[in-house]
This record gives sequence, structure tokens and C-alpha cells, in this order.
Amino acid sequence: MTTNGTKILSEMNDRSREVFRRVVEGYLASGDPVGSRTLTRSMSERLSAATIRNVMQDLELLGLLDSPHISAGRIPTQKGLRMFVDGLLEVGAVAAEDRQLIDTASASNDQDITSLLDHIGGTLSGITKGATVVLAPKAEAPIRHIEFVSLAADRALVVLVFANGHVENRVFTPPPGQTPSSMREAANFLNALAEGKTLSELRRSIGQEIATRRQEIDSLARALVESGIALWDNSDEHSERLIVRGRSNLIENSAEAQDIDRIRILFDDLERKRDIADFLELAETGEGVRIFIGSENKLFSLSGSSLVVSPYMNADRKIIGAVGVIGPTRLNYGRIVPIVDYTAQLVGRLLSERGSG
Repeated sequence: MTTNGTKILSEMNDRSREVFRRVVEGYLASGDPVGSRTLTRSMSERLSAATIRNVMQDLELLGLLDSPHISAGRIPTQKGLRMFVDGLLEVGAVAAEDRQLIDTASASNDQDITSLLDHIGGTLSGITKGATVVLAPKAEAPIRHIEFVSLAADRALVVLVFANGHVENRVFTPPPGQTPSSMREAANFLNALAEGKTLSELRRSIGQEIATRRQEIDSLARALVESGIALWDNSDEHSERLIVRGRSNLIENSAEAQDIDRIRILFDDLERKRDIADFLELAETGEGVRIFIGSENKLFSLSGSSLVVSPYMNADRKIIGAVGVIGPTRLNYGRIVPIVDYTAQLVGRLLSERGSG
């Protein structure tokens, strides 16, 4: 949960927290605004409708509830839904009937992985009454071409074209300070190395280049440091630098000046390769079950929708795809989250047994 959301929730008294929770749960169940009179029948303590209305007004001032019509009940705002999902949502187990439907779909005799995933996606859509997204296993075929596309300051797309003709688009958050031009430079560098390599092999190649550059820098710098001409700054950090002491005209030996120039060039090259390594790592990583509410859902740009998504892994615990459900913001999150999680784990096991991914 965001720090602000945690603070608001912790500062609520029990009465405010219960009113807020019951309004959200009522809205998620019915899709209708929840009124004070309705809550008088369900609160754990006996409260008048007037008292509940006062609490609702306080919650509205905090930006957690909204009143869609004059004198109507309240509904949660996007901020309120986010706080509820992060701090108050109670996630249960997958219902037996839902589990059986998912298990039956996964037991399909389809030999084609795409057909099997389509079947599972269709079943998941029927169970959740929402649209489903099932991302097929990430290919480990050799790469033919890589392209990075800037979508926003904090969003980028990597387009991977594989030698077998398969194309994948993955959205990720780029390292801070990256520009469209730096992304093009990274792509050009990677494409020069990529031919015949898988994504994981390409990452290893970059890692080896980084290690080689670091060794070259250490070798050149050792004599300068020992003679007192230079010293390491942040030597144990990712952003280490070699600082030349005194004025440059104190360096009498031209060989030393050439070494310093060479070190500067190597440092620039090292930083560029580190940035590229970060790009590759971010393009491959993912998280557990994520919930995107309303305008948080940048991937689909659907301001009135929510996305519940979970990655699935192969036998080596490597993320190879994802399963998700898209629906209205008033999704039954307590039910949908465990269904998505269960389906993702099942797909992961299934593909591991079939040797896919």
C-alpha cells in the first residue's frame, strides 16, 4: 500500500474503518451506492443513520468515498478502492466449483500449447464474467532483432523478434534518466551482439563484457592509485569513480595522462553496458499477483477497468508468461485474486510438465 494510504488507514478509528469497509463491500457486491440506512442494519454496533452519514462525510473529505447523486448513498473512489484492496481485502480460497472448472480445462488433450491456453482463458472468462488475458510462454529462441520504444517517462516497450518468426511485446519501467535516443543506442548495441543468442545468453554476454571492462579499469588504475595521482571514490558502489588528485599539469608523464584518458573512455563504456544490462533485466522480470485499478491500468489505458494479473513460472522458477482478468473496477477482488493466482500456478506446472518455456 502507498505510504499515504497506510497512514490514513492507521489513523482511522474502528467505526470509520468499518463504515468504509462495508460501503466498499456493498458497492462491490451490488454496483449501487450504499446508503446510511442500509448500514444501520449491518454495523457491529448500533448507530443512527445520522451518525453514519457524518462518518461518510468525513471519508468523502479524505477522498475515499464519493456521492454520485444528491442525497444518494456513497461509492468508493479509485483512491478508496486502492486502499481497500491493499489494506482491508480478505482473500479466500478458490471455491470448489471454480477449481473443478479450471482443473477440467487444464486437463484438455490439446497438444498445441496455444490452443490449451485459449481453452483455459475461455474457462477463466466464464468463471469471472470478465475478459481474460493469457500471455503465452516467453520464447527462448535465438533473437533476430530488439527494439525499445518509449511510451512515457516511466513506461517503455521492448519488441523482441525471434529467429523462428515469433514476436513479443513487453512493457517495463526503464532505468531512471533514459531517453528515446539512449534506448535506440542500447538497441543498436544489442542487435550487434544478438544474432544466434537467446535473451538469457545475451544477458550473460553483456555481464561478461561488464566484468572485462572493470578488470581493464582496475589494471590501468592500480599504478595511478599506488603513486598517489588518483584515488577511488565509492569503490564498493555501483557508481564508483576514479578521482585525479591536484591539477592535470602536475602529471608529468604523458603515459599517465594517456592512462587517465583510457580509463575515462572505459568508464563511459562500462556505464553504457550497465544501462543495457538493466534494460535486459527489466524486460525479463515480473511480480506476483498485481491489481491495477482504473487509471492505474496504463497497460490497457482503460480508465473504467481493473486488471488482476499474475505471472506463471517454469520448473526453474523463471517467469515465462502471465494470466489476468480484466473487468469493471467493482470486481469481486476477494474471489478473483485467488482464482487468477491458482490458474497461474496451474498453467506454470502444466507447461513445466510438457517441457514448454
